[in-house]
Amino acid sequence: MSERRSHTPRPLKKYPWLRPTAARGAGHGPRAGAGAGQPPAGTAPAAVDGTAVADEQSVVDAAVYRDGRRVGTPDGLAATFRRLREEPGAMAWIGLYRPTEAELLSVAEEFDLHKLAIEDAMEAHQRPKLERYGETLFVVLRAARYLDAVEEVDFGELHVFVGPDFVITVRHGAAPDLSAVRARMESTPELLALGPEAVLYAILDAVVDGYAPVVSGVQNDIDEIETEVFRGDPAVSRRIYELSREMVEFQRATRPLVGMLRGLMAGFDKYGTDEELQRYLRDVADHVTHTSERVDGFRSALTDILAVNATLVTQQQNAEMRALAEAGFEQNEEVKKISAWAAILFAPTLVGTIYGMNFTHMPELHWALGYPFALLLMAVVCVSLYVIFKRRDWL
Repeated sequence: MSERRSHTPRPLKKYPWLRPTAARGAGHGPRAGAGAGQPPAGTAPAAVDGTAVADEQSVVDAAVYRDGRRVGTPDGLAATFRRLREEPGAMAWIGLYRPTEAELLSVAEEFDLHKLAIEDAMEAHQRPKLERYGETLFVVLRAARYLDAVEEVDFGELHVFVGPDFVITVRHGAAPDLSAVRARMESTPELLALGPEAVLYAILDAVVDGYAPVVSGVQNDIDEIETEVFRGDPAVSRRIYELSREMVEFQRATRPLVGMLRGLMAGFDKYGTDEELQRYLRDVADHVTHTSERVDGFRSALTDILAVNATLVTQQQNAEMRALAEAGFEQNEEVKKISAWAAILFAPTLVGTIYGMNFTHMPELHWALGYPFALLLMAVVCVSLYVIFKRRDWL
């Protein structure tokens, strides 16, 4: 790593678009229950060479390292900047959680960070990327964690500035737990002594390792969904859709990392990266490639499951329609039988009703063969109707 350039912080007019506002600063406080590495209670405002630094409650941890060991834990950004100037060959590692504009402005002035990178760090919802501005690397990462209680994937965003003698992390979510990364690096001073690139490796490794539980959780979800699909659970379609959306986000988090790490590896010789660190970064690249392939497989599997579910739902609907049609057909057959017998019984009723009217001027009433004729007429009509309905399969 090259020696840090001594410079005096530039005036605020270099970043006129970064004027701090009270409303914006107040809106960037930590959320309750964000997990490990939560910002400490607010500290008093400091000043950097006469420039006010407002509200440093977003500073999770700030430390100065030399030869892989912590030599100072300054209280606030201003003290960290001073201590770094006083320690030749040292490295500062500053962790911020949803910082205010004033805090990012002070860091940008101190380390001469590019205004475009600062603009990106102001807001979340950036795509994973790696950009180089002179001697400074700007890396955007999307971390992920699996929430067992709700069976969902929660995504966080991390912005990392890596310079010759500094590492600045800006978190916009609960993941990843950078306190664990710092503890790991401090427990291996020989790795931390390799400088800011080693810290970047450790952060990349932590983010990628954090994908493993997510992959396992998603695999379990897919197994459960397959069971629910063939069991005919009506709520499974919504679950497939929601998991598919999460896999789209997961793809957006993992796919760019493959190209980013290839870019880092392509610059090993140019920037004189330590050979041991090269091996570590290649290992991270292998894990990223494997994870990206698994996520692609998950999306493909969910697409297939959704198609199978649609087919099964269609088959179930067809079976229900067929059952309704069969029930309607059977009902129609019963109605035809009832109608046929009603017609057969109606004929003698009609004849009997007519001859039961007892009008005086009905010649058949005084006919000796009237009664046998009426019975014969009823029998002939009934038999005729029966034969007709039988031939038409109504009976």
